[in-house]
Amino acid sequence: MANQQGDLGAALEPVVRDAVGAAGFELEQLEVQRAGRRSLVKVVVDAEKGIELDEVAGVSRTVSGVLDEHDHVLGGPYTLEVTSPGLDRPLTKPRHWRRARLRLVKVRTADETFTGRVGDTSENDVQMLVGGELRQVPFDAVDHAVVEVEFKQPPPEELARLGGGSQEGAR
Repeated sequence: MANQQGDLGAALEPVVRDAVGAAGFELEQLEVQRAGRRSLVKVVVDAEKGIELDEVAGVSRTVSGVLDEHDHVLGGPYTLEVTSPGLDRPLTKPRHWRRARLRLVKVRTADETFTGRVGDTSENDVQMLVGGELRQVPFDAVDHAVVEVEFKQPPPEELARLGGGSQEGAR
């Protein structure tokens, strides 16, 4: 059954990706699970600027229309769940790191675990302010990284060191 679920996801992925892209967003994840006679289709979408609740609803309508056109692939009724990635989503791609600019991130490498504020990002590494020092962290050295929740505004001097003098980008 797991293989069939993977096959459904693989069969639907191109059309769902195209529909999400046409709506101006990126498909982060597509998961199809069988639940009795129904399928659960979970679609995780995101955008460079983030995604608002009303935008999620619009993407949901778009994806639903595409799935209805491809109901022969699903082979029966389905439940569609469209959502955005949560804060606990690991940062695995350069675009995830760009979206986390000026945020506090906990990073685990093979050698250490540290928390730092995210600065500029390239395709290969990220600049981080760790313990008051700027350092370049290569993506291929990162085993796991997640955004830390902050309950107060970041110190202005940290933002200034990372080229983010205003609060823009810091949440």
